[in-house]
Amino acid sequence: MELTVQKRDGVKSPKTLRLGGVLPAVIYGRSEESTPISVDAKTFGKLFKAAGESTVITIKGLDEDKDALIHEVEFDAVTGIPTHVDFYAIEKGQTVTVSIPLEFEGVSPAVKDLGGILVKVMHELEVECQPKDLPQHITVDISKLVTLEDQISVQDLGLAANLKISVDPEEVVAMIDVAKDEPIEEAPATDLSAIEISEERGKKPDEEAPAEDAKE
Repeated sequence: MELTVQKRDGVKSPKTLRLGGVLPAVIYGRSEESTPISVDAKTFGKLFKAAGESTVITIKGLDEDKDALIHEVEFDAVTGIPTHVDFYAIEKGQTVTVSIPLEFEGVSPAVKDLGGILVKVMHELEVECQPKDLPQHITVDISKLVTLEDQISVQDLGLAANLKISVDPEEVVAMIDVAKDEPIEEAPATDLSAIEISEERGKKPDEEAPAEDAKE
């Protein structure tokens, strides 16, 4: 993928550039001096959607073409629109370490037929390799999860030999969980002996008998 940029002279402020549909950026590297640049915002948006942060991009428009990665993107907190981009220039022969996103594909029999719950333990995997060998994503085939006890580990991903990983190959990537019924709390038994029952409850006070007439 290619992206044409321009050097920034510092005359226009980043805010002015953004209002004109231009995205301020910078490119730097291990042996590359930091250079302020700018790029068309719409063009970058389309490229970033397709390339992400794990695809090598050829930067054009400078003194010479440079291979680079999109190292960091800042977004507006309200609109979610990119406001600044850092590009990392790659030297020839230099290996890079990048977190590659995991894409889960397929249907798990343990989920479909047994009612299990798919748990994605990892969502990306850090790899080191030559820039040309960087995959855009790593596929995780969840159809391998057949029973409720099955798991998929890093060593099950079938990674290319030229991808070096730093995590334990037995690290779990995805697994099946089982929904547990919440225990039903029983109401405590009522202790009838603790309740005092009044024999007089509900009775009306005795009515006084009418006084007998003393005179006959």
